[in-house]
Amino acid sequence: MNLPRLLSVLAASGCLLLTSWAVAETVPLEKLIDGAKADADDLRPKVNRNVRGQPLRIAGRAFATGLGVQTDTSVAFLVNGGQRLVAKVGLDDIALGDAVVTCEVLADGESVWSRRLVAGQLAETIELEIAGKRIVTLVAEDAGNGIHQAPVNWVEASVAYTGEAPKAAPVPGRKEDAYILTPPASSTPRINGARVFGVRPGHPFLFTIAATGERPMRFAAEGLPAGLTLDGDTGQIRGVVPKAGTHRVALIATNARGTDRKPLRIEVGEEIALTPPLGWNSWTCWEAEVDQEKVLASARAMVTTGLAQHGWVYVNIDDTWQGERRPPTHALQPNQKFPDMKQLCADIHALGLKAGIYSTPWITSYANYAGGSADNPEGTWTKWTGAFDYSGNNVKPLGLGAYSFVEVDAKQWAEWGFDYLKYDWRWNEVPETERMAKALRASGRDIVYSLSNAAPFRNAAPLSRLANAWRTTGDIRDTWVSIKSIGFTQDKWREFARPGHWNDPDTLVVGKNGRPWGPVMQPTRLTPDEQYTQVSLWSLLAAPILIGCPLDDLDAFTLSLLTNDEVLEINQDELGRQAAQTLVNGRKQVWVKELADGSRAIGLFNLAAAPQEVSFRWAELGLEPPARVRDVWRQLDLPASDGGFVASVPRHGVILIRVWPTAR
Repeated sequence: MNLPRLLSVLAASGCLLLTSWAVAETVPLEKLIDGAKADADDLRPKVNRNVRGQPLRIAGRAFATGLGVQTDTSVAFLVNGGQRLVAKVGLDDIALGDAVVTCEVLADGESVWSRRLVAGQLAETIELEIAGKRIVTLVAEDAGNGIHQAPVNWVEASVAYTGEAPKAAPVPGRKEDAYILTPPASSTPRINGARVFGVRPGHPFLFTIAATGERPMRFAAEGLPAGLTLDGDTGQIRGVVPKAGTHRVALIATNARGTDRKPLRIEVGEEIALTPPLGWNSWTCWEAEVDQEKVLASARAMVTTGLAQHGWVYVNIDDTWQGERRPPTHALQPNQKFPDMKQLCADIHALGLKAGIYSTPWITSYANYAGGSADNPEGTWTKWTGAFDYSGNNVKPLGLGAYSFVEVDAKQWAEWGFDYLKYDWRWNEVPETERMAKALRASGRDIVYSLSNAAPFRNAAPLSRLANAWRTTGDIRDTWVSIKSIGFTQDKWREFARPGHWNDPDTLVVGKNGRPWGPVMQPTRLTPDEQYTQVSLWSLLAAPILIGCPLDDLDAFTLSLLTNDEVLEINQDELGRQAAQTLVNGRKQVWVKELADGSRAIGLFNLAAAPQEVSFRWAELGLEPPARVRDVWRQLDLPASDGGFVASVPRHGVILIRVWPTAR
């Protein structure tokens, strides 16, 4: 037997391996994997058992050692001194007979081994040299038939190493080249953003006309109600409208290249946030490192990057701004990181943008800062040094205090000039939600009211009446499993979404993200197609879209994701309908959103591990053959077919189209 073959046999058997005349050791794969770091759709990996806790069996053969996972699970380890990976992989015998799974090994994000496996098939053998690699990832994904709970076993698996032993690691992203679909904005004026805006009678009004095109640009408005004035240079409309009513306004933008004219309906009444909020939130970027200058820099970047020209408005501070309560009102004041909240809001408003703040009804926030209640009337708060109970069972300090400061806090935020509140606790119960809703309404200022996190579905009806948005999920992560498990399960919430009231599946995780959250930025683990999928799906869902990445560090690809006006127009449509999950065929899904002009936005999604054709017939969607079909990301008209539509969709990707009916 030659030496390379001998080394392979020794490695596979767990014996000593000679590498460069040094003695190598082996470590079983199951000892390298931390289940908490796995990217798992549902059940966590199990050691020496299948994912259901039963003995490992593949094609009738029992295996004593290995790692049992559920399909759509990835695990990873740092290679360190690792030299060679040997393993077998197959579907466990409890898998349904028609289960089909793609198993893959990635080395530093690139595929180095891949097989398509079916139930009952003998285990496939893997032998890979991994010396010089940094991270190895083992992936099990559904191959297209939708059986995402099929159990997969990685068995008789070990890594031979010299020197530093391999160890568990979080699952990294897959390396795929970014490609930009969004065409550059035209130099001629194009007015973007919402076509309807709500304000309460007698409350401060701020609306900035979002428009792309060559600068300088002049703005005008016809039909503004009494009490409002327009700055022709900035496009900012300000003032106060004293009485309820509907006002139909024409917005006009002009530069040396031409003129654009778009309608705006101003609704003066009780409803605000008549389109989903578009903005940015500090948590993913900065976590506890957030401060006044970082927030103001983010607001400036929203303008200088051009995001504001596409309708992005809100600049929101998350947790960790909180300081102490002070007499006479005992309203919560900022800590030293935010020396002048009133000036911060004024600076943000001067840019034509709006400011958001964070609170919780609990004594202490998730990040261990002062909350909205206390066990004494002065609101004295002490940093918690014990363990936290995150169960949402109202266990202090993540629980309600005997004294609430809701009303004085809401008045303080209004006095500073805030326009948005993230109200964060678990679970979102109705009494606490209603008390804050009333306090915000009485504050004298329109403050968009957004609940976080994981609103109980049993409370959907009352929460949707009281709040402008509510988190339908726990915290999102920058992984495909997280995007898929959150985004494609929103259909049950659909009936509660309407203008002024929105289902919120959490922030975008495109661009750079802190991991687990701030302040050290790393590229998102989502592939480019997975990022297209998130932005497309959130737009179809009429969801609030809050950017999580640093605005002053946007690469060209990320900027293109956030500045496609035809995609954002779907999200901001004034009809306010959430898309319906219309067709599901294995790992192929079609979502349809009705739009105000009678057109439909249609997303064709491929949830599988390989490219697939996704198709439908118009009748399946309840539609007649359209007069016009448009690829929204490419902003390109496509041929219209009488029968239906078919497209090749990348792995974890999307084709987003808009169709218009034949005029009658």
